Amino acid sequence: MTNTFKKRLSYRLTRDTLLVAMALGLVLNLVQITLDYFSARDGMEAEINALIEISHSPASQIAYNIDVRLAEELLDGLLRHPATIDARIIDNEGHTMAAASQSSPVSPYRWLSDLLFGDSRAFSSELEVRQLANLPLGELVVTIDTFHYGLQFLKRAAYTLLSGLLKSLALSGALLAIFYLVLTRPMMNVISALSRVSADSPEKIRLPVPARHEQDEIGTMVGIINQHLETIDSSLEQLRDAESAIKNYSNQLEQEVADRTREISDKNEALQRGNRALVRAKEDAVRRARSRANFLASMSHEIRTPLNGVLGMLGVALEGELDPVQRNRLEIALNAGESLLGLLNDILDISKVEAGKLNLEHIPFSMRNLIEECATLHSQQARAKGIDLVSEIDPELPETFLGDPTRTRQILNNLISNAIKFTDAGHVKIKATHSGGSLRLEVIDTGIGMSREGLHRIFSPFSQADTDTTRLYGGTGLGLTLCRQLVERMHGQIMVDSREGSGTHFTVTLPLPVHEEAEPGVTAQPIPEKLRQIGVALAVPPSHPHRLALESQLRAWEIPVRGASRHPEGVLLSTIDTGDTETLAFADNWPGEGVILAEARGNSVGGHTNHQILSLPLRRDELYRCLCRAAGLMPAEEAQEEHKEVPTGATRPLQILLVEDNQVNQLVASSLLKKLGHRVDHAENGKRALEALRNASYDLVLMDCQMPVMDGYEATRRIRENPDWKDLPVIAVTANVMQGDRDDCIAAGMNDYITKPYNRDELRSTISRWAPR
Repeated sequence: MTNTFKKRLSYRLTRDTLLVAMALGLVLNLVQITLDYFSARDGMEAEINALIEISHSPASQIAYNIDVRLAEELLDGLLRHPATIDARIIDNEGHTMAAASQSSPVSPYRWLSDLLFGDSRAFSSELEVRQLANLPLGELVVTIDTFHYGLQFLKRAAYTLLSGLLKSLALSGALLAIFYLVLTRPMMNVISALSRVSADSPEKIRLPVPARHEQDEIGTMVGIINQHLETIDSSLEQLRDAESAIKNYSNQLEQEVADRTREISDKNEALQRGNRALVRAKEDAVRRARSRANFLASMSHEIRTPLNGVLGMLGVALEGELDPVQRNRLEIALNAGESLLGLLNDILDISKVEAGKLNLEHIPFSMRNLIEECATLHSQQARAKGIDLVSEIDPELPETFLGDPTRTRQILNNLISNAIKFTDAGHVKIKATHSGGSLRLEVIDTGIGMSREGLHRIFSPFSQADTDTTRLYGGTGLGLTLCRQLVERMHGQIMVDSREGSGTHFTVTLPLPVHEEAEPGVTAQPIPEKLRQIGVALAVPPSHPHRLALESQLRAWEIPVRGASRHPEGVLLSTIDTGDTETLAFADNWPGEGVILAEARGNSVGGHTNHQILSLPLRRDELYRCLCRAAGLMPAEEAQEEHKEVPTGATRPLQILLVEDNQVNQLVASSLLKKLGHRVDHAENGKRALEALRNASYDLVLMDCQMPVMDGYEATRRIRENPDWKDLPVIAVTANVMQGDRDDCIAAGMNDYITKPYNRDELRSTISRWAPR
C-alpha cells in the first residue's frame, strides 16, 4: 500500500516546518523593515540638514551683499541633489531674492512612498553673518521630494522579503529531502512489509529493521511490532487449543443441557402441582375467613341476644322499688354485664379491623364537642378517684372536621379511661391542637407510668405493661390494641412516652381535613361587647390545673383578664371546693357584675344559687352561658329556646309492632317502649309480622333480623313490595355488629339500624326521628 505524496508524513512535516519558518521569517523581516523605515526617515532629515548647514554661510554672505548672481549659482548647486525640487533665498522683508526649482519624478510606486514618508518636506534656516549677529538677513528655504528616500527604502524592503522567501523555500527543500530519507522511506519500507502479511498466518511474518535505524524510534517501533506478532502467534496457538477444547466441551454441554431440560421439566410439573395446591389452599383460606366472619356474626348475635335480656331485665328491675342491698347487688350485676358488653365490642372491633372489614365514615363533626363530651363522660370517674380531669383545647382549633366521629370517640375514650384507671393522684390532661393539616390529640397523666419493656408490649392484644398492672388494676389489654388499629386505619400515628412513676403521655396524630374553615375560637354566638368592656377577674391560682384552659379561652374571645385582688370589677371567675367558706364569703361580697364558681369535684354549693356554677372540665359553650348570665345578659340560644315551638308529633304515643323471637328481649323492649309512652304488639317472626300488618295499622316496626320461619330481611322486602306499606318506617334491631350488617339492612328496605342490648336514649331518639308527624 502506497500513500500519495501529500499524505506522506515527510510532506506534512516539511509543510508544517515551512509554514512555521516562513511565519517566523516574515515576522523577523517585518521587524527589520520597520527598523529600516525609521532609520531611513532619520537619515533623510540628517542629510538635508547637513546640506542646508553647508549652504548657510554662502547664503548669508549673498544675502548680506545682495548678490543675485551668486545666489542663483548657489541655488542651482542645491538642485543638483536628487531629492531637492525647490530652493530659494528670502530677504528680511519676505521678498524672494533668488529661487530655483525642478519637477518631481513620476513612478508607479510613488503612492506607497508618499504613504510612508509624505510627498515633500520643506526645510528653512535663518541667515546671519558672524560679525552682525543681531542683523536679520532673511532665510534659506529648501523643499525636497521624499520619493528619492522612499524608493531606496522600498528596494531594501523588497530585497529583504524576497531573500527571506528564497531562504524558506531552500530550507523546505532541504527538510523535505532529509525527512524523506530519514523518516518517510524507512516507514514506507515497514508499511510495505506489513502489507505483505497474510491474514491467514500473520504470526509467520517478522518485520526487518531499516538500516541505521536500529537505535532510534523507527527501530523501537519495529521491535514492538515484532513482539506483538509473536504475541499473536502465541495467542493463535492458544486459541486453536481452546477451539479444540470447546469442541470437546460442546458434546458434554449438549448432554448436560438435555439432562437439565429434563430436570426443569420435572420441576415445572412439580411447580404446577404446587401452584394448584396453593390455589386450593387460598380457596380454603377464603372459605375459612368467610366461616370466621360468619362465626363472629353468629356469635355476636348469640351472645348479645341473652346479654340484651340480662341487661334489659336488670335495668327494668332497677327502676322498681328496691331496698339498698338489692339495688346495690343489681347495680353490680348491671355494671358487670356492661363490662362484658364492652369486652365483646372490643373483640369484635379488633376482628373487623384485622379482617379489613371495618369501614370508616367520612362525615363532618365537631372535634371540640366530641372532646368535651368524652371529658364530661369520664369526669365522674376522675372525681371518684380524687383527680382532676383537664380539657385544654386550643381556641384556634377549627370547628368542623371530616372523618369518623364514632371511631375517634372510641380512641379518645379508651385513652382517657386508661389514664384515669392508672392515675391515683394528680391530674389527667386532654390537649387538642391543629397544625400542618393534622389533628394532634394528647392524653397526659401523672399516674404510675411504664417501664421501657412495658412500652413495647402495650399495643399487643391481651397484654399490659407488666403482670403487676393486671393484678392491681385489672383489664384485658384490648383497648390500646384497638386504638392502634383504628389510628392506623385512619392513616394516623399513635405514640407513647412514659417512665415508671412519672406518668404517661399518649400522642395521636390524625390527618383529618377541615370541613368548613370557620373563624377559630369563636362560638356560634357573637361575644357581647359588654363582656369585653367589663372583663373577667380571675381568682384562680396559677398552679390550678384548669387555669390555663380558662385563661386561654377568655383571651381568645378578647375578654380582658385581670387579677381579682387588684381589680375588683367585672365578672368574678373563681374556683371553690367544699367547705371553702373564705372563698364563698369573698364571692358573696363581690362588688362587680356577677360571680361564676368553677367547680371540678362534683360538690354541691348550697345556699349560693345566686351565683353561676361552671362545671369542670371546661366546656366552651357552658363558659359562654355562665359569662352572659353573670353579666346580666341572656345567651342567644336561650332567647331562641323561649320562642321555639316544641314539636309534638315525635312525642305522641305510637302504635309499634315489635318483631322479636326471643321472649326475654320482647319483655325488655316492651317495658322500655311502654315507659316511653308507646303501645306495643308482638310478632315472633316475619310471617307473623306480615299477618299483623294486614290486620292492624302501625306507626312503626321494630324488626329483628335473625328469626325462624322468616327473617327480618325477607319480611322487610315483602313489606316494601306492598304499596300500602312503602312509607312505613322499619327499624332494624339486631345483635349483629359485623361489617355489612347495616348495608344489608338498608339494602333490604329498612330505614335505620340499632343494635342490642337496647339503650333507652338510642331507642327514644331513633323512634323520634322516624315517627310520623
